[in-house]
Amino acid sequence: MNASEIRQKFLEYQEKLGHKVIAPAPLVLENDPTTLFTGSGMQPLLPYLLGKEHKDGKRLTDSQPSMRLQDIEDVGDPRHTTVFEMLGNWSLGDYFKKEQIPAFFEFLTKVVGLDPNKIYVTCFIGNEKYGIPKDTEAAEIWQEVFKKAGIDAKIAEIGSAENGDKRGVKPGEHIFFYDDHENWWSRGGGIETTPIGDPCGPDSEVFYDFGEDKQDVEKYGKSHPASDGARFMEIGNQVFMQYKRNEDGTFSELEKKNVDFGGGLERIAAASIDSFDVFKISLLKPIIDKLEEISGKSYENNTDEMRIIADHLRGAYLLSAQGLKPSNKQQGYALRRLIRRAILKALDLGIAQNFISEIIPIIAKNYEDLPDSILTTREDAIATLEKEEKAFRQTLNKGLREMKKMVEKDSDGVLNGYDLFKLQDTYGFPFEVSVEEVYRQNIKLSKNYKAEFDEALEEQRNRSKTASKGMFKGGLEDHGETTTKYHTATHLTLAALQKLLDKNIGQQGSNITSERMRFDFNFERKLTPEEKQAVENQVNEWIFQDLPVSFAEYDKDYAKNTLKAHGQFWEKYPDKVKVYTIGDPENPVSREVCGGPHVEHTGEIGRYKIKKEESSSAGVRRIKAIIE
Repeated sequence: MNASEIRQKFLEYQEKLGHKVIAPAPLVLENDPTTLFTGSGMQPLLPYLLGKEHKDGKRLTDSQPSMRLQDIEDVGDPRHTTVFEMLGNWSLGDYFKKEQIPAFFEFLTKVVGLDPNKIYVTCFIGNEKYGIPKDTEAAEIWQEVFKKAGIDAKIAEIGSAENGDKRGVKPGEHIFFYDDHENWWSRGGGIETTPIGDPCGPDSEVFYDFGEDKQDVEKYGKSHPASDGARFMEIGNQVFMQYKRNEDGTFSELEKKNVDFGGGLERIAAASIDSFDVFKISLLKPIIDKLEEISGKSYENNTDEMRIIADHLRGAYLLSAQGLKPSNKQQGYALRRLIRRAILKALDLGIAQNFISEIIPIIAKNYEDLPDSILTTREDAIATLEKEEKAFRQTLNKGLREMKKMVEKDSDGVLNGYDLFKLQDTYGFPFEVSVEEVYRQNIKLSKNYKAEFDEALEEQRNRSKTASKGMFKGGLEDHGETTTKYHTATHLTLAALQKLLDKNIGQQGSNITSERMRFDFNFERKLTPEEKQAVENQVNEWIFQDLPVSFAEYDKDYAKNTLKAHGQFWEKYPDKVKVYTIGDPENPVSREVCGGPHVEHTGEIGRYKIKKEESSSAGVRRIKAIIE
């Protein structure tokens, strides 16, 4: 059964169970500034999981194309892709665990035809601190399901994933209990960071076993469902929204419980052919076959390059077929990046000619079944992508000509890092392409070329800062549109830290450019991964709410003592200060003394992503974040 057949069979199967098939959402959501793209099957359904009534009833199903560019650097291994498709079904206050678990198992084993002996599942081990019991209900349902398939499924209590890396899987074990880092769902991540008032609950993940010979004990430890490595691959997750978090931080059971199921189409298809390499499924292998034909090289010897090209052009087609055009802003830039990365990898394969027009028809055929409601401009996709390829290859060709001139000018025929910087800065010829081309043409490269390149880059940055010195204040590189967004995002970052960690946290400095923000704050310890995720989620929630940003001038004492505005240096402020307020002035999210500039509504910012949290100095932490 190929991937298209699995998609169709899933929707038909869910229809028989009383689900209404709904149209998938587009990859680019019109009214969701918190994210560049639809990143999961449940994302478009979130309002209904939070209580809003859906026009099509309480049982819904779809197959949702999704994209996560945060995985872009991982593409090249056997299972990471930037674009994927999620099979989903939902119960909005209707059925629950005893219906969902057997149904998914039946779909996998009876419809897709997976060997039940190769299926492994996980459940939530509970949390005594918050009075949430172990999910023995789900585990017992799983045992009964396995029993009907002739399997005596033993239960293992693992706890943390690290414990599993030490003990591995013992004979007969198919059901594994893990803590909230693995088997708890909330918008904030773990139990500690579940937002007040939100539905949440345990989940039960389903894995396929590709065999003990796929485990790498030396690199990953002993294999178990939640481990890294190639033996186990998650193919579906059933979230049971069973609880809500109360104002006092405790949890209570919901009257109406929801089921949110998501299964990776590509991964289920890979399991169906018993291949841990998702690039061998029907949605991707034809692209690989064509690349082998065009390049004259084998997939086995060029896996990284071919996987990246196949993934990126698949994503580029789905975006362009929804009307997106390459540009230098947000989603358009993401599309441009996918195309250019694919072309660069094609060069690595020796494909010097335009080739996209030979690949896209293969991808388009694979997605004939997707509705016109989301692929609104599929006829224009090839022309859009061909135009971008032609323009980028012209840039590359111009860079190559300039590179040859530089080599000819040097008496020893050597290129240095300063030359490479000029190629990038003046001619748009990327550094990594220059280096590849140098090796390909046997051109000599100076011994310290990378250090020289970095020095030239730093000199340019210093020149930019010197040129703007005295013009910009408050740690801002400039007053451009993107920098302004980052500046407002620092206010939201501080507000989130104060709300979630400590109301006494204050800003200790910031540095903002058009590419990222750096924010320093007083705090005595490193943030946990859950705390960091919670801060990120809170900022994005405020962005999604599209809160108004307003300002007014006040007497300093009034701003400090009555409005309780946050400020760094009250003793240095003038008698009149400008105060920026985010949200309802009667109950603001943020209120700070600031000289601006800011966006007018938080929805203008875009998706906020924390890249790093680290020490800045004693008692001061630093967050580095970007806007996607």
